[in-house]
Amino acid sequence: MDDRGGSFVAVRRISQGLERGNTCHSTSAEVVAGSAAWLGRGLSCVCAQRRESDARPSFDLTPAQEECLQRLQSRIDVPYDSSIPGHQEALRALWNVSFPEEQLRGLISEQWKEMGWQGKDPSTDFRGGGFISLENLLFFARNFPKSFRDLLRKQEGDRSVWEYPFAVAGVNITFMLVQMLDLEAVKPRTLVGATFLKFLAENESAFDLLYCITFKLMDHQWLAMRASYMDFNAVMKSTRRQLEEELLLEDITRLEELPSYKLLSR
Repeated sequence: MDDRGGSFVAVRRISQGLERGNTCHSTSAEVVAGSAAWLGRGLSCVCAQRRESDARPSFDLTPAQEECLQRLQSRIDVPYDSSIPGHQEALRALWNVSFPEEQLRGLISEQWKEMGWQGKDPSTDFRGGGFISLENLLFFARNFPKSFRDLLRKQEGDRSVWEYPFAVAGVNITFMLVQMLDLEAVKPRTLVGATFLKFLAENESAFDLLYCITFKLMDHQWLAMRASYMDFNAVMKSTRRQLEEELLLEDITRLEELPSYKLLSR
């Protein structure tokens, strides 16, 4: 959906099949108008050919930063595959931590809609974020269970009648962070991306932790803007701007020192 309302927007990762450093990159603005689907389901990406004048600066990495980036990129490149037992187990674990009192009847079930997936098969929604988006949700649930439950059940604030679907919003957040931090490039080409890699070198879980911060910040912005589901894209843009500003604050040496980290509860 655009800032004026309208249909949802759908985005799709473009890393698969492309060499790192390729001249075709997606940004937060490169979206494809779609139906009610926010992510995936056969949608193509709009890619613009870069010119020499469009070249972005790159930042040199320390060996430790380069190694950490490569490990994170390896995670980003893994698609969700419903035939892999480990992926199936992770999906079941997500259900169990989300609804411990309710037994899951199957990996394809109408129950998944309770969590905010678009249909009865969550695997179709992971296409935009890959397996790492499931890992992000699990990390959130296990490390900040109170905040996770509050967002899942929409327990805080004066909420809209038309809310964002929790799980699909989570996949959108993974995708947005990958783009914002330019994590599919060989080297960061933005100051925000270079700054994040300093945190990553100190904490291998930095991406997952930043995901938790971002999800909570997004919901905080949602409430502050009195948003409904038609405003989701505007809320995400506002969240990204706030996050970029916080990452570039002086004297921030750990993600736990970001102002928005204080929004999280364990």
